[in-house]
Amino acid sequence: MIEAKFSFPLSSSARFIIKGHSGSAELGRDIICAAVSSAAYMAANTVTEVLGVKAEARVRDGYMKFEFSGSEDAAKIIRGLKLHLEGLSDEYPNFIKITTEV
Repeated sequence: MIEAKFSFPLSSSARFIIKGHSGSAELGRDIICAAVSSAAYMAANTVTEVLGVKAEARVRDGYMKFEFSGSEDAAKIIRGLKLHLEGLSDEYPNFIKITTEV
């Protein structure tokens, strides 16, 4: 199962950790993992490369952690990522779990 945890401590900061694999198909054919990975990379790259926000990112197989502070626009992008993943979770509830920390 893919687990995504989001945190929005301030209106101008955000953090997410996405870990795991959906296990819905063999490696390289898993559309759920591909959808989650693509969305996470798009959001992170938009924050850092388009908005120019400095962020800390850690990535390895089945794991991505991304956090920053100081940009309300960037936090809105991460809120958009959360909404997108919630939609995927609605479609594939046995493969994606979304939580939000305070």
